[in-house]
Amino acid sequence: MTTVDVDTTAVAGPDAQTALQRPPAEVRYTEELAALRAGDRDPRPPGWQLSLRAARRFIVGDEDAGISRKFVGNASLVERALVTLATNRGLMLIGEPGTAKSLLSELIAAAVSGTSTLTVQGGAATTEDQIKYSWNYALLVSEGPSARSLVPAPMLRGMAEGRIVRFEEITRCPLEVQDCLLSLLSERVLAVPELEGPESMVFARAGFNVIATANTRDRGVNEMSAALKRRFNFVTIPVLSDVAQEVALVERRSRELLAAQKLPVALSRDVIQLMTTVFTELRKGATLDDQTRLKTPSTVLSTAELIAVVTGGALQDACFGDGRATTASAVAGLIGTVMKENASDAEVLREYVQVVARTRTGPSWQAFHQAAQEQLG
Repeated sequence: MTTVDVDTTAVAGPDAQTALQRPPAEVRYTEELAALRAGDRDPRPPGWQLSLRAARRFIVGDEDAGISRKFVGNASLVERALVTLATNRGLMLIGEPGTAKSLLSELIAAAVSGTSTLTVQGGAATTEDQIKYSWNYALLVSEGPSARSLVPAPMLRGMAEGRIVRFEEITRCPLEVQDCLLSLLSERVLAVPELEGPESMVFARAGFNVIATANTRDRGVNEMSAALKRRFNFVTIPVLSDVAQEVALVERRSRELLAAQKLPVALSRDVIQLMTTVFTELRKGATLDDQTRLKTPSTVLSTAELIAVVTGGALQDACFGDGRATTASAVAGLIGTVMKENASDAEVLREYVQVVARTRTGPSWQAFHQAAQEQLG
């Protein structure tokens, strides 16, 4: 079997985290993972760094143990995902864009393997070499095929080291590239025909598995083959429907992003509540009380987009205003988001402003109505 010598030590520590724009989960939550490992008394599947129960606590949180909640959603989704991986089935996370599929896959990989960086980013240009392995061509020419000239890609490393491999946006890849996973998921072996003897076969170590993600907007672009689908258990991640839960998530994540920019800005809970209500009502095509039906824009009004709108507006007010987040700046981001896919969706927002926002009372809604009218023209 081919042996791959790779330094998997993550860059850790407060200085490293400050220097990185977005540290991986195993770096951001180093202390929590260490505490969970130290106190984990439940049986662990072979190759796992945490038991299923401890991995669940890491993802959904445990206030009594000082473990923060990282994924806001139904805990049963997390349980099904972990059970799937424990049975050596591939895990497919599907859902609308911005529903935290990638975040969940990252958290699971960090909990199970201690690293979330063995990742393939799917796209039209993704090749089989980027998934399995390639070659150092200087060494290949001078020495011929050898373990020394082999350059492992995420899948080979994951199998050799017994770790989770994340495959993001798998349906963006061409079908022939997707299907290179068939034998890896069923036989749990990766052939390297250029090498001879034991080095020509890489057998998966305990702990290896694959978490793939696909958004429902791209299904049909490169629809997965039936054979590949059979090798995955599918878990659907829904859009958040609880306004209070979404408000709390947006506020927490926005504060984290703004703190990283080290700019003094005061977030407004009223602005977050209002923008979350607007996103929810436009998303579902009706007011919260279901009394008024509304048109829906063609773009996806995900929680990720909502966080971007709130954070962008707050940063604008921090740099060019008095340091307090305003409704007007958030409205500018909302308009850009709604019109992202189709400029005619501005009419959807105009209708919402006239039919819903104009009739609501309170200074926040009045400010929203005025700002939307001015900016929509």
